[in-house]
Amino acid sequence: MEWLGLEGRRALVMGAGGLGAACARGLADAGARLAVVDVDEARLKALRDEPALAEADVHVFPADVTSSEACEEVVAAAVDALGGLDVLVHAVGTNDRRPVVDTPDEVWERILTLNLSSAFYAGRAAGRLMREGGGGSMVFFSSVSSRLAHRHHAPYAATKGGLDQLVKVMAREWAADGVTVNAVGPGYTETELTREYLDKPGMREEMVGLVPAGRLGTPEDVVGSVLFLASHRASFVTGQVLYVDGGRTLV
Repeated sequence: MEWLGLEGRRALVMGAGGLGAACARGLADAGARLAVVDVDEARLKALRDEPALAEADVHVFPADVTSSEACEEVVAAAVDALGGLDVLVHAVGTNDRRPVVDTPDEVWERILTLNLSSAFYAGRAAGRLMREGGGGSMVFFSSVSSRLAHRHHAPYAATKGGLDQLVKVMAREWAADGVTVNAVGPGYTETELTREYLDKPGMREEMVGLVPAGRLGTPEDVVGSVLFLASHRASFVTGQVLYVDGGRTLV
């Protein structure tokens, strides 16, 4: 962990679900100081009360980050709590698996707002501060669905494809200011978001059969890539999407 140089770094993790919580634990284990945001207060409390975070410097803030104003307030609150901001991890997202013709407008709008608009709002707010402060690192969550045309994933896939381009544009605009912007793209990973889908008869076996590594991912599989991209060891890596998928995008 010392090799990463994350000791004392001030990090805002948006999302305390499976992937966000795993990232928060990993950053705390690396010595980072944390602010964690989620719309679910009970989930935040459960994370804060974990023995693994008992000795860490962790601040939690309940917030719905689907508006520009909320993201500005959350970033400001994190800066107030931590004294600045060095790292942003955006792990907010949702899915709703339906055929395109059965997807109502409200589902499209909800997924677009949560997965993509919130990333734009949060990145813009954090980017402004990081540029003024001399640099920083941002890590967003893409997906193999940004490259693969999975059935019944139209809104989700569209947001992840859009996120990949958003990451590249932010990275290009802010590279000279010392701000790196990257994404990780997990394959099918065991989280709250995927559990109900994977527990359908035969679905887990079907998904495993698509992965050359022969298993599904776990949140812990993803954390190492996030920590690397958030660290000074990746200071010359920007605008990239690192797929953490057991080889799923190879087939």
